[in-house]
Amino acid sequence: MLGHLSFGVADLDRAIAFHDAVLAPTGLTRVWTSPNAAGYGPLGRGDVFALKRQSGPIAPPGPGFHLAFNAPTHDAVDAFHAAALHLGGTDNGAPGLRPHCAPTAAPPMTRPA
Repeated sequence: MLGHLSFGVADLDRAIAFHDAVLAPTGLTRVWTSPNAAGYGPLGRGDVFALKRQSGPIAPPGPGFHLAFNAPTHDAVDAFHAAALHLGGTDNGAPGLRPHCAPTAAPPMTRPA
């Protein structure tokens, strides 16, 4: 079972602002911050997702990489999607069910441009 995932980022402040906004509707919140990283998880628990400042060029994950966050409601999915687009994310598909993934699967990940 996967317990934790970290992403390297070039602009930690921008990444924190983006993830604070888009993850809030899913129930994940920033649970810790350091000068070079931030961690997100359920309030009162440890992190499951972290951002880590990296020097030098950052390469995004390649073809085939997929990341999905659970959301408690359809409204939370809509709020995640709207926040991501508002903060510069790219739209990989409108919110909605993805029955080819699972009967209750969420939309594709929206990520900063």
